Amino acid sequence: MYTIERIQRIPISLEEAWSFFQNPGNLSKITPSEMGFDILSEVPEKMYPGLFINYKVSPLFGIKMNWTTEITYVDAPNYFVDEQRVGPYAIWHHEHHFKEIEGGVEMLDRVNYKVPLGLLGKLAHPLIVKPKLEEIFDFRIQRVEEIFGKWEK
Repeated sequence: MYTIERIQRIPISLEEAWSFFQNPGNLSKITPSEMGFDILSEVPEKMYPGLFINYKVSPLFGIKMNWTTEITYVDAPNYFVDEQRVGPYAIWHHEHHFKEIEGGVEMLDRVNYKVPLGLLGKLAHPLIVKPKLEEIFDFRIQRVEEIFGKWEK
């Protein structure tokens, strides 16, 4: 099992952060366009436990894949969790935490994941999978700063 984690501070209120991130439709705004990210299912503006979201995504080499996640936990406005039900990972557990701090919000993204394909997956992880995930989460930080502004504290 592997973990990727990012912490980001943004100069907005907890309510503004929660309003943006709880809306599944906004995920495409913070995902690299080359991933070909398309939400296939109807999604509400506010997530809830038990919500399934179906996507098409091209994480590597332009190959389109189906990805289905379930929102498994929601504690508004503090955190929510999505877990892969169908997709490229053997396990995908993604936590989104939000904490009010002086002058804004601190967000923590933590993904615990397992690659498929046994030994082949383990070999591909440091060469392909981990760098791609790092790139995606770095892009997300950049886009969130573009949307909400840079933390100046």
